[in-house]
Amino acid sequence: MSGAALAVVVVGVFLLALYLLQRYGDLRRQQRMVLLGTLLSWYLCFLIVFILPLDVSTTIYKQCVLDNAIHPTPVARARRTNRTDDNSSVNPTVGIVKVCEEPWSYIPDGILPVFWRVVYWTSQFLTWLLLPFMQSYARSGAFSRVGKIKTALIENAIYYGTYLLIFISLLVYVAAHPQWQFTWRELQTIGITAANTWGLFLLVLLLGYGLVEIPRSYWLSSSHGYQLAKTYFKAAKVATEKVEAEENLADVMEEVAGVHESVRYNHCLRKCVDTIITKCPTEYKEEMGRAVETSGGEQNVLCTKRGLIKLHKKVISAVQSHGQTQVQWSILLKEAFHLEDVAKSQSSPIRHFIHSSPSQHHGSCISRFIYTPTVEWYWECVLRQGFYRLLAVLLCLLSAAVVWSECTFFTTHPVLSLFAVFVQMAEKKHNYICIEMVCFVSILFLCVCVYSTVFRIRVFNYYYLVPHHQTDAYSLQFSGMLFCRLTPPLCLNFLGLIHMDSAISHQDRIQTSYTSIMGSMRVLYFISDGFYIYYPMLVLLLCFATFYSLGSRCLNLLGFHQYITDDHLTADLVDEGRELIRRERRKIQKAEDGENRRWTWRERYGVHGATGRTRAGYTELNDDQTSRVTEIKNSVATFTREDGEQVEQKRGLLRDNSSDEDSPNRRSTGGRYLSLSPPRTGIFDDV
Repeated sequence: MSGAALAVVVVGVFLLALYLLQRYGDLRRQQRMVLLGTLLSWYLCFLIVFILPLDVSTTIYKQCVLDNAIHPTPVARARRTNRTDDNSSVNPTVGIVKVCEEPWSYIPDGILPVFWRVVYWTSQFLTWLLLPFMQSYARSGAFSRVGKIKTALIENAIYYGTYLLIFISLLVYVAAHPQWQFTWRELQTIGITAANTWGLFLLVLLLGYGLVEIPRSYWLSSSHGYQLAKTYFKAAKVATEKVEAEENLADVMEEVAGVHESVRYNHCLRKCVDTIITKCPTEYKEEMGRAVETSGGEQNVLCTKRGLIKLHKKVISAVQSHGQTQVQWSILLKEAFHLEDVAKSQSSPIRHFIHSSPSQHHGSCISRFIYTPTVEWYWECVLRQGFYRLLAVLLCLLSAAVVWSECTFFTTHPVLSLFAVFVQMAEKKHNYICIEMVCFVSILFLCVCVYSTVFRIRVFNYYYLVPHHQTDAYSLQFSGMLFCRLTPPLCLNFLGLIHMDSAISHQDRIQTSYTSIMGSMRVLYFISDGFYIYYPMLVLLLCFATFYSLGSRCLNLLGFHQYITDDHLTADLVDEGRELIRRERRKIQKAEDGENRRWTWRERYGVHGATGRTRAGYTELNDDQTSRVTEIKNSVATFTREDGEQVEQKRGLLRDNSSDEDSPNRRSTGGRYLSLSPPRTGIFDDV
């Protein structure tokens, strides 16, 4: 296969990273440098994960070739004997099993070392230098590039100064040690070791949470009652955040309106004010424009360049937070409506999934043809629960294998790590496909546990990854930094689990190309023989803490409400969320019923042709608007106001006699509707 497998993986991983960026980021509105930096960081980290199994299989093949060259096996000697004396063979028809058969994904020598070197050092440059600078640049409220660069340098001065101090301390430590030579190679190894130590510290914390939470989340998701109650709980929290975001946005827009009225068009700071206004929502722009026209333009606010920079930063943050809460609220509404429909369908004798609102059943024609209401009923009400529980059991077994291997991977005689046992069994049979599958499944599960925790964590709304293109630039770049810092130690930890890292297993064998660029960790013995071996055992304690929800309970005591089933405050929030969902359902139902009635009335009498509106594009008129009189087919549609509602009448219909004037939907003798609302007293006196 030569490098074909490598090329396929490179292209596939790029498409995966691009899809995730499109899901969480906004490719149209966000800055190109932010998107490029995030895409590159995610791409490089995913690339390490997918290429590492190929590196392992190639290294095992090289080790097999080396072992047979030094100590030929009986099969190899028999093969050489058969080659020299083929005619004297007793049974020439029997084939000899090949030793060290080249794997299908074999990568030629010289490619992987260069590949790993480029990938690793590029990711480290991104995570330690470029992305922190770009974070401050994107969050800055300055109005020019020079101002943003200056702000980013000032904010990162302490950040870079801290790392510089640590690096100088390590240099002094190396120079003072009598057994070490002060070479460039050892300096690289010390820098890599320091970065991997920091990453391993954070990796174990995230891994301990994900190993328990991911299987448990799938097990609990099989229960519709639990899922619906948790959705109600989320709805109550998001509703509060939504109100706070709206109030914050209104306060910030009030400040912007004051500045907009004070700084006139001949002011030197007017260009900065215009830049701030472009970041405001459309409705606030129109309101500020009308306010300026009616006001006298008194200079009542003192504006400075620094104040406008702070205001610009506040506007960006408030608008982003408001958009995130709006999208989250709409997603939660759809999820809650769907779960309520599932609960109703389960108790229904008809094996047909019924949506409470027709708008919820959307999708392409192909998906509607395959995923019919009957198929949806069987999946949601019958199959989904069993499938999720089976998946939870499999994930639980994988988590147990990871925890056991993390606590025993340093023992090589006997081999106790389960992943090392599987790899060595496949190595004896020269089954390279099995080796790659074991490595890929294992490292993929580790990455899912760690990366999913990164996508779920939320730090005071300061860092938060929101799907549906609502993640801000700061959170995107922060996730890229975490990925670049977590992936190298995760891969080294995995190589230690399968005994492919000689710094931990202390075995004399060929190193993988990935390990070779890391250098010998034995330069710092207290890290290679101490921290790297015993610190991963902490994952066992973290798993117990996550299983008993100790972190959630501590956050709940501190005022950060978490979903805990045996907590009274959680029950109150669930009840509050249930009432909010019911209220929103009634609103939506009323709006849909009113629109359907209006559409039916217009479709029957042809008024939609006069107004030029379609069913999808019809919008209700405001109460303070007056409508124009239009003559269509000798009939005039007149819009009048009655008790705060829009009343639409046709003068041609008023000539018909009515037998029931008190009914809001009265019919004439010809069977036609006269009006959608009750008439005024004496309105037919002139007829």
